[in-house]
Amino acid sequence: MQEYTEIINEASTTLGAINIFLIFGGLGLFLYGMKMMMDGLEVIAGNRMRIYIEKATANRFMAVGIGALVTILIQSSTATSVMAVGFINAGLMSLTQAISLILGAHIGTTLTAHLFAFPGITTVAPLLIFFGLIAYLFFRKQTTKDFGFILLGVGILFFGLSVMGEPLRELANTDRFQSILSAFENPFLAVLAGFIFTAIIQSSTAATGILITLLLKGDVDISFTVAAFLVLGISAGTTITALIASLAGRRESKRAALANLFYITIGCLVFGTLISVFPSILEWFEKTWPKNEALQLAWFYTFFKAALTLAFLPFVGYLASFMYVIMPKRGKDVDSKELLFIKSEEVKSPSEAIELATSELNHMGQLTLENLKRALDAFFTGDSKTANTVIEVESSIKYLQRQITSLLMEQQNVGTAADMKKLSTLLYVVADFERISSNAKNFLEYNVRTKKKQKFRLPPAAIMEINTLGNTVVQIVTMALEAFNTHDQALIQQVYELEQKIDDMVQEYIENHVKRLKTEDKPDPRGGVAFLGIINDLERCADRAYNAASYFKR
Repeated sequence: MQEYTEIINEASTTLGAINIFLIFGGLGLFLYGMKMMMDGLEVIAGNRMRIYIEKATANRFMAVGIGALVTILIQSSTATSVMAVGFINAGLMSLTQAISLILGAHIGTTLTAHLFAFPGITTVAPLLIFFGLIAYLFFRKQTTKDFGFILLGVGILFFGLSVMGEPLRELANTDRFQSILSAFENPFLAVLAGFIFTAIIQSSTAATGILITLLLKGDVDISFTVAAFLVLGISAGTTITALIASLAGRRESKRAALANLFYITIGCLVFGTLISVFPSILEWFEKTWPKNEALQLAWFYTFFKAALTLAFLPFVGYLASFMYVIMPKRGKDVDSKELLFIKSEEVKSPSEAIELATSELNHMGQLTLENLKRALDAFFTGDSKTANTVIEVESSIKYLQRQITSLLMEQQNVGTAADMKKLSTLLYVVADFERISSNAKNFLEYNVRTKKKQKFRLPPAAIMEINTLGNTVVQIVTMALEAFNTHDQALIQQVYELEQKIDDMVQEYIENHVKRLKTEDKPDPRGGVAFLGIINDLERCADRAYNAASYFKR
């Protein structure tokens, strides 16, 4: 600790307070410019990026390519990884496909290193800032303003790099700093230093930029071997941000973040061992790009990420399976978005597709019923954990809806009119079941959000009415699900009669609540809005339940 204190004191004496401020100020400009650039690119290409990522579900090779492309666009492998986790949660992507996307993201993020290694790149920073500012402030067309915002961000990024470049080089040439660099001849310490620094600033791009800036003019005595091990540590350090972000998320997002950490850690261990045992690997980079250590490092960074991706790509499925071993599914793992009956490769005819879709739809209906009960329980108990489970299960139900609908829509040459009618009926029912779950989530979210922020109150009579209506809606959904399975005509008639009763109950409860608002000394209008929203969503659940049953009425 004393040695580090001496380093700081010597650095202060050598550089002076102004230069120290320049280092921190330059880093701040760099990070802020990178954020501006990323935000601007997301505004321009945000929807396209999401479309590209959805297409990545086709196969793992396409996922790698799209992961690299999206990361090149937004210059943030972490942001791409977060988007991949979001698509997992939305049911648009499996864990295997998300891991493939993340592999590609690691390749895409190396492009910035090549830009940093380009001699004189920082000299154009003022021009980029000037033209970016002109486009952003003085043009009316939104596309031009967005493009100007991106240019402004890129300019500030490179300007920040130039601001801290010279002070950093002066610091690196102090005796004490050179003693630290000599300690980094130990590969473990070099990797650890890169890891810690990147984990602190939460940007591998910034960490790599600083390192390449030190190497760019060749007047800092950092060996290429030390720089290579620092890059390995930087690569591992960037996984920490995604890992921390996943801690408050669902288990599937934790698995994706854990797979990212595992993949990079194994890669660093293997590559670190290879370049230690076979120094000729690094010598090849030095001979290929002589007298340009910055470019040597940029290409090593790309080679490391690309080789690691190619090595892991055939085993992505095994890596995903291993994540389930490390973090197994719970007894009722609501993160799981699985089709119990539909296996695309096994569907051989429209009639078989209809049969499998019917079984899958029954499973979806059971999930919907249980989620409705869970939503009512969370409303009355105020249990936030149960409320979160409702939202997660609703996401799984949306996934089932998409998969069942996709299977049915793909069917061609349906043999008989009866099969065609069954197919169209199933398409209607799957939409109704999904809307029941969505409405249950809607009234729950409205209640929790409004209650927390605005602290509305509902009188005991209103709570009792919601309870009575909720139990009746659970009853009609249960009956509708049974009617879906049995096509019992008497039961379908009972569903119709109960739906009429629910309509009358809703009308009565609305009138009761209006009377309560008029007679109360201090009525709470926010509570009235919440009450109406909740019972209307419950009424919609009943309407959808009747629709699902009525399709089978003869």
